[in-house]
Amino acid sequence: MTILGAKQKILLYNPKAVFFDMPLALISLGTQVCDRYEVIIIDARIEADPDVLVERHLADALLVGVTSLTGAPLADAIRFSKHVKALRPDVPLIWGGWHTSLFPEKVLEDIPEVNVSVVGQGEKVFEELVSALESDVDFSTIRGIVYRNADGEIIKNPPRGLVDMNELPRLNYDLIDVEKYFQAKGQRQFDFIASIGCFFRCTFCADPFVFQRKYSGLLPDRLVEDLLFYHEKYQFNDLNFQDETFFTYHERIVEMSRQLQAAGTPFTWAATMRADQGGRMQLDDLRKCKAAGLRRLLIGVESGSQEMMDWLKKDIRMEQVELCAEWCKELDLQVIFPFIVGFPDESKGSVEASKRFIRKLAKMSPKFETPIFYFKPYPGTTITDEVVRAGSFRLPESIEEWAAFDYVGSRGPWVDDEKFKFFENFKFYLRIYRWRQRPMLKPLSAIAGWRIRTSNYGFRMDKWCIEKLLPTRKLS
Repeated sequence: MTILGAKQKILLYNPKAVFFDMPLALISLGTQVCDRYEVIIIDARIEADPDVLVERHLADALLVGVTSLTGAPLADAIRFSKHVKALRPDVPLIWGGWHTSLFPEKVLEDIPEVNVSVVGQGEKVFEELVSALESDVDFSTIRGIVYRNADGEIIKNPPRGLVDMNELPRLNYDLIDVEKYFQAKGQRQFDFIASIGCFFRCTFCADPFVFQRKYSGLLPDRLVEDLLFYHEKYQFNDLNFQDETFFTYHERIVEMSRQLQAAGTPFTWAATMRADQGGRMQLDDLRKCKAAGLRRLLIGVESGSQEMMDWLKKDIRMEQVELCAEWCKELDLQVIFPFIVGFPDESKGSVEASKRFIRKLAKMSPKFETPIFYFKPYPGTTITDEVVRAGSFRLPESIEEWAAFDYVGSRGPWVDDEKFKFFENFKFYLRIYRWRQRPMLKPLSAIAGWRIRTSNYGFRMDKWCIEKLLPTRKLS
């Protein structure tokens, strides 16, 4: 029974996963309609029993929305969707996120419980879906969706372009329990996204497919105004920008930094940067960012070989990566430099170049981290299209197969046992080598440094002891 005067509800679900960033996409969707509806965000990563919350609120719901992330989280999204429809078959069930942006029709084909899948940016789409349900009209005029009509036929509507982020309202983080995320993270770290999309054309990335190389970002005044508002309200001490390419317009970030410093540098922050974006800056620009709280950058390298970088269409020069590294070392900044090995037809010379460059970066500063991932074809990317067309790789064909498709830690078919064994050891000792800034662990770090230099990974009693005492967490 609905209480007289109470708002009707909208339920938004974030499936189980092993990371605890705030569900920014669901917060953004809920913000568009929270003046008219009671928005209930159920995050299975945070809630002890999310099904209890579903059962408590479902009877009063106008619709249920689900985030879809390609890989392991799909299994819980499927389970949840079937549970919802078993309890209330008439409620509209809408999926959005990365997986529906890549496979909008296939989701409806594989999961009969799903009524609508959203492609790309979802705020305006979601608002129009809610309005259509309020007015009991069909979805035929809503761009950016695939849906089932009254006859059960799957209909694909025309695409929708990016909406200017400055036209969207300030996100309502009160739709979640912010303190729960601080507790899960083990620190008062706030998550925020200041831009969407990416101009670049990397062949291993799905962004060019999903966002069509378009970009939109908050203007500096609006950005700082929002951040200071959130800081006063939630009292965080660190901010994690979730942008794909935060420094796309570095003048915008320098101006943001100027305003944050004028406000007293109220928190530290971390963000992404392409090496070419850093190369177009001046050292003094980066110094201003640090004065405004910048503590860490993520600069994707992918390969130590310029030939491989060109093949990946990174549009980055190795000299730009080295310049960024030198500047970050001088400013004592933390940096994550991710690498990928095991690309199709990757030469031995390319792999060796990556090893050399990783060693070089690791030696430069204990604050430089060089995670190494194994390439696995991601849907919607140029490389994936090529290897599938060539018959050297078969993508999953059903959503259940996609749910079992693990990206982190597993290897693709172009990484043999010998290469896998080497890089597992290499990654382990790179992590230990960074401990040289901790006096009590310097002996272990020295052994790790020797192993990295010599590629000698025999008689690994040190590895056995460290794994027993300080096990690493496995990610999905």
